[in-house]
Amino acid sequence: MKPGSAQSANVGVSSEEAALSAQWSRIHARLRAELGEANHRSWLHQVRPGRRDGDEVTLYLPTRFLRDWVRAEHGLRLADAWRAEDPAVRRVALRAAAHGKPAEAEPLPVAAAPVAAVPVAAAPGAAVAAEPIRQPELASPLEPRFTFDNFVVGKPNEFAYACARRVASQPACQGFNPLFLHGGVGLGKTHLMHAIAWDLLTRTPAGSRPPSVAYMSAEGFMNRFVGALNAKSAIEFRHEMRGVDVFMIDDLQFLIGKDGTQEEFFHTFNGLVESGKQIVLSADKSPIEMTAIEQRLRTRLSCGMIADIHSTTYELRLSILETKAAASEAAIPEKVLALLAHKITTSVRELEGALNRLIAEMRLFDRQVTLETAQVLLQDQLRAHDRRVTIDEIQRKVAEHYNIRLSELLSPRRARNIARPRQVAMYLAKHLTERSLPEIGGKFGGRDHTTVLHAVRQVGARMACDVTLAEDVDLLRRMLES
Repeated sequence: MKPGSAQSANVGVSSEEAALSAQWSRIHARLRAELGEANHRSWLHQVRPGRRDGDEVTLYLPTRFLRDWVRAEHGLRLADAWRAEDPAVRRVALRAAAHGKPAEAEPLPVAAAPVAAVPVAAAPGAAVAAEPIRQPELASPLEPRFTFDNFVVGKPNEFAYACARRVASQPACQGFNPLFLHGGVGLGKTHLMHAIAWDLLTRTPAGSRPPSVAYMSAEGFMNRFVGALNAKSAIEFRHEMRGVDVFMIDDLQFLIGKDGTQEEFFHTFNGLVESGKQIVLSADKSPIEMTAIEQRLRTRLSCGMIADIHSTTYELRLSILETKAAASEAAIPEKVLALLAHKITTSVRELEGALNRLIAEMRLFDRQVTLETAQVLLQDQLRAHDRRVTIDEIQRKVAEHYNIRLSELLSPRRARNIARPRQVAMYLAKHLTERSLPEIGGKFGGRDHTTVLHAVRQVGARMACDVTLAEDVDLLRRMLES
């Protein structure tokens, strides 16, 4: 090798990478504008440019699942965007790599990181079905608004969302049948179930028969079953229920106590699983917690994928409001959206209802909504959500956060690992409750008000220079107020 040749080669590679990175930056910006901030934040920001090999560009994602999902949902769009940027590119390959692009410039072995390539000229992998969409007669209608495109993804629901996408793209795949979604009221379980159904019904390859999808609530299943018994048509009911390709039951907890309906559901469940059909269920709690239903049914419900939808965070609620306001083309001030996201924490439905009320005010009376008018219009709703934080809650949350026992927090011990959390708890009690300093001291083992005042001042002063402490206090405050 000639002197300087290695250096020249490195310079050449760097130039190629720089050019690829510049192309990706422009493409990425366009896709971000097209797909929206929520989609970008959940999926596309994890795509990394890799290398160019002739007419093929390689992109990297951190996991195989992400690679498969991005390929299925955005592969054609990525390929078209790259061809628009550089007509010489004919293929975009997606690779899974644990930490983005591998250190070596050599291609990853197929066994270690399978490649999913998207030909630029290929037709969409899931075209609108050629046959009209037909649902079973006993199925409930689907809500057109509840699609994957309209679902805002965040930390509390991203796992459930990813599972729903997997089922929609690969029904009855191993490990995902049944898919059991659980969580509180108004967190998006029904939205995801409808989204799965719409995706399956509208993305059938041209010329193929759309799948038969039966979605209904548990109450609807029970009413249809009882009606079939009364009409002496139970055999027809069973034949139709067990003949569908995808069986979806919402709010399964309402089958509790209905022994005859539970029995029918159990046999329907078994028949569908044995036939290789997909089942999607939702409830307000996990199968293990549904102790009022039969053990054999709980066991069967737990044999697939269980996905919990957690309570929303402030960030997710704000993102939902921003998305809904943008879709409605309503110019709601950021401060108003922040107020709603901060105050209405229990249900996404209620959150959307409050936003719709403000939008109606704007359009009916042709006037801009301000922070003040929003507080007046929604005063009853906002008052109902005022969070009354107690000192007991603060003590439990702080002890849990710092991994100490509650008894230690309230004890006379002055060890640093105990004293610091105790001072943080006192600081939060002073700022999040209306209790007096002597009352707060009394809740901390009978301490006097001067001890509480010292703790409040100490924590306030340290937060100004201790980033970790400031982050701890902010996190605890948000958890307690949510």
